[in-house]
Amino acid sequence: MNAALVFALAWATVAVLFSAVTLARLLPRRRPAPAAPGALPAVLLLRPLDEPTERELQNLALPVPYGGALRHVVLSPYRPRLPAHMDWLYSDPVEPNRKVGHLRYALATLPRAEEVVLAVDADVAVDAALVTALALPLADGAPLCTAAPEPTGAVGLAARAAQALLAWTHQAFVPLHLMSLGAPALCGKALGLGREAQALLPGLGHYLGEDLELALRLHAMGSRVVLACAPAPMPLGGPLGSGAVVRRFSRWMRVLRAHRPALLPTVPLLLCPTPVLLPVALLAGSPWLWGLVSLLWAARTALAVRLARPGQRAQAAREWPLGEALLLVSFVHALAVRDVAWRGRCFWLLPGGRLEPALLPLEEP
Repeated sequence: MNAALVFALAWATVAVLFSAVTLARLLPRRRPAPAAPGALPAVLLLRPLDEPTERELQNLALPVPYGGALRHVVLSPYRPRLPAHMDWLYSDPVEPNRKVGHLRYALATLPRAEEVVLAVDADVAVDAALVTALALPLADGAPLCTAAPEPTGAVGLAARAAQALLAWTHQAFVPLHLMSLGAPALCGKALGLGREAQALLPGLGHYLGEDLELALRLHAMGSRVVLACAPAPMPLGGPLGSGAVVRRFSRWMRVLRAHRPALLPTVPLLLCPTPVLLPVALLAGSPWLWGLVSLLWAARTALAVRLARPGQRAQAAREWPLGEALLLVSFVHALAVRDVAWRGRCFWLLPGGRLEPALLPLEEP
């Protein structure tokens, strides 16, 4: 037995065990009973907005029938079309991370009494369940609450791969949160900001992965991050370009490399091993390796079905390999690219996650 086959056998064994442990941790999850309307806290819902798409404007226009008091404010350098129940605050921050700048300005400008503060991106279709799930932990004293994104309505191969990756693989934020070592994984798409998190915002304006840096700093303080019991719905709308999808997830990989470089090897080893191990097993001709890869496929399919909603389980069982393939391609792309194009500007991503403007050479006439 050669060394390459031994390595593949060990890799497949670890991947199977990782999936089995993740499944075991997912099984006991139960959604809590909904709170009585009188127990719901007042909410200040902040929506940072730059260069909105039509889909994002549709998300902002959705009514949010929250059972408590709700103030819904869009933060933007210009005033988009908004329904009557929404407010607008002019905000044009100078920090590289404009979302952090928007939030800092809003918290310094808007008067607040007993409201809890939520920050939700414009590509999330906010509903009452999401607001409630984020607000209640804050009312109980949580420093930060995060909701796992749930893409819906994927059209086309690239969009279906993105949906599968975020909803039905180990890269989905529910299993990521459960299996995190040290600071928990969180997604900044929908956050509930407690007092500790709000106090840390001024130091995050020069970081690309402000959500990951926030989790690291809270963990260092001994504070816990709560995972909301409701997802953050993200309608995908029409087809997505494959290049744009790969660049988006490649940027996530570069953020991970900058903030937590020790975890970067776990991406191919634990989160997307199947696209590599399957062809290796076919070429090696080892019944032991083929058996382990078959177990891995079964475990990953069971994980996808466990994570999917009842009406999507058959689709999840078919399409989760698309998600792993997308993650692997994005990982390889991230290894070859050092700069970051973000919000129309180009930056170098420094170790630790700080952004530095990239001064590109001028083209000769």
